[in-house]
Amino acid sequence: MFCLLQKSVKKYNYLARLAAQTLILAGVGAGLPAWSAGEAVVSTSHPLATQAGIAVLKAGGNAIDAAAAIQFALNVVEPQSSGIGGGAFLLVHLAGSGETLVLDARETAPAAATPDQFAARGFRENSISGLAVGVPGTLAGFQEAQQRWGRQTLTQVLQPAIALARDGFAVTPYLAQALRSPRAALQPETRALFRHPDGRPLQVGDWLRQPDLARTFTLIATQGPAAFYQGAMAQAIVTAQQRAGPDPASVGRMTLEDLAHYRPVVRKPLVGHYRGATILTMPPPSSGGVALLQSLAALERFPLGSVPDWQALSPNAVHVTIEALRLAMADRARWVGDPAATAVPLDQLLSGTMLAARSRMIDPHHRLSLPLAPEAVEGPHTTHFTVVDRDGNVVSCTSTVENLWGSGILVPGYGFLLNNELTDFNRVPQAGPGDPGANDVRPGMRPRSSMAPTLVLREEGGWFAYGSPGGPTIISSVLEMTQDLLDDRLPGMEAVRLPRYAVLDAAGSTIVEPAVPEGLVAALKESGDRLQRSERPIGSVQLVGEDPVTHDRWGVADPRRDGMAIRF
Repeated sequence: MFCLLQKSVKKYNYLARLAAQTLILAGVGAGLPAWSAGEAVVSTSHPLATQAGIAVLKAGGNAIDAAAAIQFALNVVEPQSSGIGGGAFLLVHLAGSGETLVLDARETAPAAATPDQFAARGFRENSISGLAVGVPGTLAGFQEAQQRWGRQTLTQVLQPAIALARDGFAVTPYLAQALRSPRAALQPETRALFRHPDGRPLQVGDWLRQPDLARTFTLIATQGPAAFYQGAMAQAIVTAQQRAGPDPASVGRMTLEDLAHYRPVVRKPLVGHYRGATILTMPPPSSGGVALLQSLAALERFPLGSVPDWQALSPNAVHVTIEALRLAMADRARWVGDPAATAVPLDQLLSGTMLAARSRMIDPHHRLSLPLAPEAVEGPHTTHFTVVDRDGNVVSCTSTVENLWGSGILVPGYGFLLNNELTDFNRVPQAGPGDPGANDVRPGMRPRSSMAPTLVLREEGGWFAYGSPGGPTIISSVLEMTQDLLDDRLPGMEAVRLPRYAVLDAAGSTIVEPAVPEGLVAALKESGDRLQRSERPIGSVQLVGEDPVTHDRWGVADPRRDGMAIRF
């Protein structure tokens, strides 16, 4: 829907700087394009992860095997965003059967977790404590996916990550920026790994080797996931989260039993429709898919297609989208959580009658006066990747350690960071009259997420698969991509590069990227929308698609990170 900004966007240096990042790779894959077309396509936020996926495809693996190789490689080259110490959601489309399934490898709360465990401290204090560490699900999730749908072994798909961790790689711009965070140096182990002896963070072009992580991956390749969830490594995980925290009450509660009992879950995707296309997306415990489908349904009655000038647009496309997102965020805050803990009323949240009523609440020119409350903080530093193989199997995956560098706790001797995912639960319990407390902390339960890997099947044929990192901004990024592709019919490259905005909560707190024209921001503020400029780019969409006529497959990597798309 931002095609109305195309002429203005070209005048801004911001996107030019972002585009340049795809070429500034400290000697790693420099000059390779962010756009590719062909039979098998991989799009990730880092060129070496993309190359790991391609290597597995060339060796006979399928999209599921490539996705596993990508994830393990990202643990090495983008450790601040995801890894085996965190969790993931995979949307998997199987070409042979035509099925689309979801694999939920979200972290879980330990058996000793309690609803009020975060109430005494603020987000930052909680997020760097062992109390915030959920039982990691990424490794178990990808092993489950490979066993069900893959062709290669875990040992095979780990080889690129082992080599990268052992031999090292040049630090890229996105990683160098993340290394400036104090969360990357909270422990002696992280300072030794990610900083120079004089205390300076590693810079672009510095060589980063991770021998402990290489040994960890080699151990897992030899012994399987049991090496992680049981034995000496499991004990090291438990000990690491027990010794961390700003005060004794924030010591982690995970036990060896919690690790040994972790299981991923296979789920059915949510299915919706927009402008004749079929949308398959993430179900609870993620709220991303619910909010996406709710917002699209509320917006379908508005004429949001291409117009020559944003001032001529009536209703204001951005304003009505903000309002639709506010309403979806309000439902998210109250009703969405782990369905194993409390029933999520999906039939009501996605019913045509309710969504039509919600749509009628939206005034094209004025902000809703309803006192919709803001939500708790959610970490924005995740990662997304998308892959299609030659047979047409597709994986769209969003994975995370939650905040930048997760909890900041590196497992000594093993080289991977632990998540702070449990801060995605309600900080203060909400259960009470009229409120099920759907996202209150409960033993063994999965915290609510915004992650929304999505597959769009076009009415005329062809498809798109995409997603984005970014915590609460994920929902807006995925919604805007859907609008750009289906309302405005933009080419993938243009859609990914357009400036973004993101609604953070039901109160309508909205951030906009620097390239969004000031005239648009001023007009939205006149409608009552609450906007402020973002200090950093929003999201990092990795998009793969198939042309409905030629059936050529193509991919686009978002230049907001060090992304790269490759095909063969």
